[in-house]
Amino acid sequence: MSETEKKSVVSESRVRVRYAETDQMGVVYHSNYLVWFEIGRVDFIRSLGMDYRSMEQEDGLGIAVVDVTARYKCPARYDDELKIETRLAAARGPVIKFQYRVLRDTDDVLLCEGETVHVVVDREMKKRSLPEKYASRFASVLI
Repeated sequence: MSETEKKSVVSESRVRVRYAETDQMGVVYHSNYLVWFEIGRVDFIRSLGMDYRSMEQEDGLGIAVVDVTARYKCPARYDDELKIETRLAAARGPVIKFQYRVLRDTDDVLLCEGETVHVVVDREMKKRSLPEKYASRFASVLI
């Protein structure tokens, strides 16, 4: 895969803002973006032919969030249809980093962008390297 092709690997997920996700001002409460980042991350992993549940159950590993950043650009509101774009930014040893963009689907206005950093852990929450079968798939789409 060429460098240009690698940079084009983006998983897209869609959600519709529920009323319960908004505050008194009618704006999406900030913590909901982290939930949407997770939706994007799980869909991204699935798009590579992997299954997070299998990673946990069969391989005994998890990817624990150790850092999150979110930059809010424009408010989302009740009933907006959103698009979550997810990219893999890094995967080396036990560290995995994802980048996200949340856009209003009707006009592609950027609402929020962010990153999550994860550490691969075993069932006892001890750090371990990402097994080769996952590392090679991640490496094939690394931006």
